[in-house]
Amino acid sequence: MVTHVPSYCPHCGHQLTTVEREGRPRHCCPSCDRVVYRNPVPGAAVVVVDGDSVLLVQRRIDPGAGRWCDPGGHLEVDERPAVAAARELEEETGLGVDPGGLTLVDALQMVPWGEKYVVTIGYTVKRRETTGALSPGTDARAARFVHREDLSTVEFAFDYVPGRLDRALALFD
Repeated sequence: MVTHVPSYCPHCGHQLTTVEREGRPRHCCPSCDRVVYRNPVPGAAVVVVDGDSVLLVQRRIDPGAGRWCDPGGHLEVDERPAVAAARELEEETGLGVDPGGLTLVDALQMVPWGEKYVVTIGYTVKRRETTGALSPGTDARAARFVHREDLSTVEFAFDYVPGRLDRALALFD
């Protein structure tokens, strides 16, 4: 399994060819006959809701540097999605949360950037269920709560974010 378009077999090093397998074009090794599957990278995020406001972070890095999104990032190899979401929330905003207190909002395939595909798993939690002081972490230029009426003026880093924010807010209406 690889996340980018492969050129060589990770098992034996031969150059790959494209063949029809399982009803799709697949990268296959003509030497060892293994298919090299491309799979999306898993990510997780948390929408913190405080009344009619949601917590957003301004991204420091690409993709989307300078734009806003829900706090989140990639799962570590040995991490459950809710644990990753809680870790990313703390890393990016200084707010802590018990992973067991998160409510699932959605799971979406993000629009790819370059050759990278990501499936993001979204959670939500009320602000009063978090601990700590709001402070942007190393991946964030800023972190702030934005009122739902002001969300239409925000420049989002990813197309899925407005819908996820709406679904999270609706869970607590």
